Amino acid sequence: MDIFWAFVIGGLICVIGQLLIDLTKLTAARILVFFVVAGCILGGLGIYERLVDFAGAGASVPLPGFGNLLARGVKRAVDERGLIGVITGGFTAMAGGVTVAVVFGYLAALVSSPGMKD
Repeated sequence: MDIFWAFVIGGLICVIGQLLIDLTKLTAARILVFFVVAGCILGGLGIYERLVDFAGAGASVPLPGFGNLLARGVKRAVDERGLIGVITGGFTAMAGGVTVAVVFGYLAALVSSPGMKD
């Protein structure tokens, strides 16, 4: 059932994104920012964490999950370091994921022949 609920919740997040694309004049960049900010707000209020507990990767992998990760990192850093945690917490929380993305992107560029399309 865990996989089922991860699929359903992740799919619903994708449906919301698709509806925003189809029914509004929002650009992809604005929709991305909307999802990350919504995840930050819901994570800061403690709501998104309950969704992650229920749906697992279905809620933590999409963009709102990234916003939730930032909010959690800031809350933890503020508790540990005080006001400076507002600045450092998000960077510390996302460092692992961004590092993996950069490293694997670099490795993919090494084994493929990237270039501009004609």
